[in-house]
Amino acid sequence: MGAPTASRGSSAERVAPLVWAALAVGAALLAAVLAQAAGITLAATALRGLTDAAAVACVGLGLVTVLVPTSARDARGTTVIRRGDRATVVVAGVWLAAVLVSVAVRSAEAVGRPLGALTAGDVGAFVTRVAAGRGTVLTALCAAAVLGCAIARMRSPESVPGRVVLVAALLGSLTPAVTGHTGSSPEHSLAVVTVAFHVGAAALWVGGLGVLLLLVAPHRALLDRGLPRFSRIATVCLVGTALTGVANAVLRLPVLGDLFSSSYGALILAKTGLIVVLALLGGLARRRLQRGTLPVLRWAGVEVTVMAVTIGIAAALSQTAP
Repeated sequence: MGAPTASRGSSAERVAPLVWAALAVGAALLAAVLAQAAGITLAATALRGLTDAAAVACVGLGLVTVLVPTSARDARGTTVIRRGDRATVVVAGVWLAAVLVSVAVRSAEAVGRPLGALTAGDVGAFVTRVAAGRGTVLTALCAAAVLGCAIARMRSPESVPGRVVLVAALLGSLTPAVTGHTGSSPEHSLAVVTVAFHVGAAALWVGGLGVLLLLVAPHRALLDRGLPRFSRIATVCLVGTALTGVANAVLRLPVLGDLFSSSYGALILAKTGLIVVLALLGGLARRRLQRGTLPVLRWAGVEVTVMAVTIGIAAALSQTAP
């Protein structure tokens, strides 16, 4: 596998994230429409797709310092980490802005009014009295923390450890899931735990692969060191995502027949099918890597594309009642 040229790598860094984000939002909208959502709910679903995609990207960017270990911090390794910090500033800024817009949209949805008729009191009530509103505020704080840490690292990389960015991004990605429909589950505590593990594992898997593909892969020496590390992380995350996804579905839909008779069940089936596809693609990429048959990165690109659609389905799922 030859290393891509710098120009091609830079072009991919700019274009691919936009395509993946568009796929996530588009899949969320399509799934919401098929689930018969409309108006404010449709807007909230699109924003959820965008915020989830940005959160996952920040988690992946937080993994850069893990995928590029200290022993690999030569000129190329340092360049990759600096690119990751710059990208984190942009993505975290988009994440924070989207979360703040979603506060207004979700407030309008909660009080049943159009955005133009929304008052400060409506927003205040949503963010203080509703669990999902409080969760949105916490997500905004996490996004702001990621943004602040990334700006600090731009000035002095040693000022904030990269793992701090990773932890803040992970917390921000978990918060909407554990403060949303999960709170209505009869087994509240168990549902919160399973959905937290599910979202965290998925974010590490998806975000890590995207960052590996865009930032690390153009440098073969760094890829050779980072890929085994990510492969171990991805395997654990795949198993964790599958098991916790099944457990959460059982908690949310105790009657098996609901899988085939409700919009929520249909979205679960669609998401499950995509995860199976991802597992097959991941296994194929690893076998090709072990045999030395290439291009591995082309399969990784397909895998991230499917992941983006899965994020959109998951976003629609979070906005749909069982």
